[in-house]
Amino acid sequence: MLEHLDAAAIRRWADLGLEALGRHRAEIDALNVFPVPDGDTGTNLFLTFESAAAALREAGEDLDLPATVRTFAHGALLGARGNSGIILSQLVRGFSETVADVDLSAAALHQHEVLTSAFRRAADSAYAAVSDPREGTVLTVARAAADAVSGLGPGTSLAALVTAATDAAADALAHTPEQLDVLARAGVVDAGGRGLVVILEALVETVTGVRRDPGPTAPAIPWDIHGEGDDGGQYEVMYLLDADEAAVHALRSTLVELGDSVVVVGGPQLWNVHVHADDVGGVIETGIEAGRPHRIRVTDLRAQADELRSTATSTGRAVVAVAHGPGTTALLEASGAVVVRAMANVAPSTAEMLDGVHRAGVGEVVLLPSDSDSRPVAEAAAEKARAEGIRASVVPTRSIVQTLAAVAVHDPEARFDDDVVAMTRAAGATRYGGVSVASREAMTSAGLCHVGDVLGIVEGDVVEIGDTVEDVGVRILTRILHAGGGELVTLVRGDTCADTAAATISRRLRREHHGVEVVVYDGGQPLWPLIVGVE
Repeated sequence: MLEHLDAAAIRRWADLGLEALGRHRAEIDALNVFPVPDGDTGTNLFLTFESAAAALREAGEDLDLPATVRTFAHGALLGARGNSGIILSQLVRGFSETVADVDLSAAALHQHEVLTSAFRRAADSAYAAVSDPREGTVLTVARAAADAVSGLGPGTSLAALVTAATDAAADALAHTPEQLDVLARAGVVDAGGRGLVVILEALVETVTGVRRDPGPTAPAIPWDIHGEGDDGGQYEVMYLLDADEAAVHALRSTLVELGDSVVVVGGPQLWNVHVHADDVGGVIETGIEAGRPHRIRVTDLRAQADELRSTATSTGRAVVAVAHGPGTTALLEASGAVVVRAMANVAPSTAEMLDGVHRAGVGEVVLLPSDSDSRPVAEAAAEKARAEGIRASVVPTRSIVQTLAAVAVHDPEARFDDDVVAMTRAAGATRYGGVSVASREAMTSAGLCHVGDVLGIVEGDVVEIGDTVEDVGVRILTRILHAGGGELVTLVRGDTCADTAAATISRRLRREHHGVEVVVYDGGQPLWPLIVGVE
């Protein structure tokens, strides 16, 4: 039972919340009839939360509480998807802005005051971000949680506080059909509000160690209800915007004139903009007038709703993946992926990624960048593909082992969003590292390294310095296994890694970590004698 929130608790909440949203994603998608009946609220919440959790994983475990919550909020802002995801990112931001400024390890009275303020700021900032806030939505649910915390007396325990907030949110959710006619006609509660309750239940589990969540229930929603509400803007337009606050104020006013479901969150210089409109060009031009829009995403909402109403399942889908060696290229091609070959230390160009999309020759593509440097390129290629009428999404794999894990669960017969979420979860569940050789003297997190030293790297950070690939490989894998467990270890041999090195590592791992399965692939990549993954 936790007595106060700390950085480790926030990381735990991120993991449990993501897991819970994964369990409930299909259920929440089915609830989605407002504001647009496009059946993707659960998916958008999951992908938004996944971006926030991924930001924490990339930052490592050495951050203090203020840095942890700021990183979590920034990750949610960058990865926010859809109307529901962008509101969730603002809720996270509002909560974090209060928590980041204090020490929650102080007295219980102080913690109560801080968390009361944090829940209130989260709800208020979410209301302020929406151009036309409606009751009976996630906003109502967030305010109910804040009201419940405000009504508790000084000295209330953390467990009692988060439980009261969650119970009040669940009760408010149950009454949402009384506030929105479309929910009453469909016989469902608000999808975004349901997602928030799921996330708060994960917070209760984080604090108490008890999972109260009974699991998803599949509502029987008549499909004709998904045909309602199509009189709003046809396109959902989203983009990140670099601009100052004064320019964003004017932007909000213009967007309200151009469309509906306007939500603008972030600040003070980076914003996430969302609107439903018919005039896509006008929305983007407004962003250009305010500052620098980037990561522009346009979705045809009516086409998306039509897909929900259709019983046919699309099979015209392909995976486009980056590979750095002949072995992984052959492996991915054998799995049916279209491969974009990359050179050592050089990310493929947008044109090369887009060429991969065109070679696939299908209407839906999932892009796997395989490293952090290639992610912006993949995002740019996806934007261009969408402009050509191709449905495209990027699963942000940061290593070839995450790409292999994603490809392993790819299902071209599933709904597009279902497939993307499954691949995202598989990639995110794969921790990665590698062994390289120092080309210059430098100070690292593990100490001073010299030219020729063997470096062990875990998720971008040098953690080991040694003499041989075998010893360093075993040491970084032991670190990963001790930190989070694992059942399957993948070794991808580079072009300078001897067969005996991989065999030695496999033998030592099986001896020291009983029950772990080891798979070895001949990747042939340069610069990295060994790349490792743990699932």
